This record gives sequence, structure tokens and C-alpha cells, in this order.
Amino acid sequence: MPAEHRARHAESRRVYRWLLALGAAGLGLCALVLAAGIHSVRVAPGAAHHVDLAGIGLTYPVANAAAVLLLGLALLGGAVLLVTARAAWRQVLATRRMTRSLPVIRRLAGHPSVLLIDTDAPAAFCAGWLRPRVYVSTGVLDRLSDRELQAVLAHEGQHWALRDPLRLAVGRVLCQALFFLPVIGALHSDYADAAELTADAAALVALDGAGGALASAMLTLGATGSDGEVAVSSRRVDALLGHPVGWQRPRLLLGTGLVTLALLVVLVWRASAGASIQASLNLPIASSQPCILVLALVPVLAGIAAALMRRPVRAPAGARLAHS
Repeated sequence: MPAEHRARHAESRRVYRWLLALGAAGLGLCALVLAAGIHSVRVAPGAAHHVDLAGIGLTYPVANAAAVLLLGLALLGGAVLLVTARAAWRQVLATRRMTRSLPVIRRLAGHPSVLLIDTDAPAAFCAGWLRPRVYVSTGVLDRLSDRELQAVLAHEGQHWALRDPLRLAVGRVLCQALFFLPVIGALHSDYADAAELTADAAALVALDGAGGALASAMLTLGATGSDGEVAVSSRRVDALLGHPVGWQRPRLLLGTGLVTLALLVVLVWRASAGASIQASLNLPIASSQPCILVLALVPVLAGIAAALMRRPVRAPAGARLAHS
């Protein structure tokens, strides 16, 4: 592997390791604060507060200021974990829908790992998570020369080898979940650029350093719209022209993110030491007399069941046609 390719690969790995480390620290802290909030609850029916309202005894938990703060953080941590699970599931569904909707016609001749899709638009990409695939369109074969196609396949093959679709999906999930850490978004953007530069370096290796075919392929695949506007990042252009392109760490955002995580750890540690929540087995603001509570819920549950079971009356077909 040439020195330039090794440098690009090492750069992308550095960025992704920072992204994973901060993402794991943020999610781990959310799980920790959620567990601390749950652990602070003590079930002690005698210690909960009671109040009589219209002859019905109601109970509500007793919590000190540290417990209220810890519960607020626990709710935030639980929300972050839920957003993470939801975002990951949406990514899985989106990828599955996209790959299943592709009009794959056959494997590319001479490249059994590359799938050919039937569309006139020039497109080449790598998609899939655990088992990624490289896709090229019939429009690519019509517009690119053999050398240009070789550069494109080497570029996408590098994405396939590193499982970049999975890595980028992980970054998108972390960006959505850890909204309180802006550095995650910056690192995800940097990794997206670094992954493209690494793939370009692999293409140059396949072309024995001749960048003309890669540049012309980038212009063809990067053209968008009828006006021929080219959507290629400036960093890729600089790298192709031989200009030094390095990753500048977002030092301010990194420092802010690390300080934020450290402050949250200290806050959770101090709050959990003195947090105390005394609650009964009843729900908050629920009757301490279970029979009265059940009797009060009976008409409510009956009304909900009646509303769910009610079916709208459909008019006969002739009536519907007459009114249409």
C-alpha cells in the first residue's frame, strides 16, 4: 500500500475512533444516569405523602432537590437512548427499502461482486451494512471509459472493504441522539470527507497514480441537474491536485464535549449520593384504596372499549356512486 493511501486510511481511522469514543461515552453516561435515577427510588408506603380529596385518599412520592435533579437527568438519558434506538431502526428500514427498490438486472461482467442496476442516470455507490454491495448503473457504462470505470470500481470497492455505509449510518444515529454534543456532528462530517479521500487514494493506486481518469469520472458522476453543476467537495479536488489535505481537529468542540461529559459525570455522582425518593406502590396521585381506584376506572375503560369496537357504517355501493 503506497504511503499516501496509508496516510489517508490512518486519518479516517483516527477520525472514526474519536467519533466512536465520544459516542460511546455519551450513550454510556445516559445509561448510567438512567440507572442512577431508578436506583434512587425507594418503595416505602409509609413514607409517602397522603392527601384526602373528596373522601378519597391520594398518595404522592417525596423527593429532595438532589432526587429531582437526578430524575430530570434520568429522563433526559432515557430519551436519548430511545432516540438512539428509533434512529437506528429508521436507518435499517431506509437502507432495506432502498436496496430492495433498486432495479438490479445482473452482475457486472468481470466483477461478480458488483451489481448492475437498470437506470440511465450515471450512478455508482456502495450500500448495505453487514453485507455491503457495490452498485453501478447502466448509465455509468454508457458514459465512462474503461479506465474511468476502473477508477470508480476501485473507489467504491474501498468503501465496501471498510464497510463505510455502516460507519456513516452509526455516525448519523449518534448525531441525532447526542444532540448535546456538537462535536459528534463535526466528527461525522470529517469522517465522511476522510472516507472519500481514502477511497480516492485507493482509486489512484488502481490507476498507477494517473489521476486524469479519476478526475473525469468524478466530473461525470458529480454532475447534478440540467445545468451540469458539479457536486464534489473542495478537499477531494485539492487532494487530486496534489495539495496537502490534513484533518484539523475541532479542538474547541472536542474540549467542550469532554468538559460537558466530565461535568455530567460529577453532577450525577454528587446528586446520586444524596438523592432520596420515597414512594408507595401506587401510581403518583393515585388512590391508596385500590378498590376505589378500580371502580373509578371501570367506566373509563368501558368507554374506550366501546369507542374501539364501534365500526363506521358503510353505505351500499350504489349509494356511494350516487353521491360521488
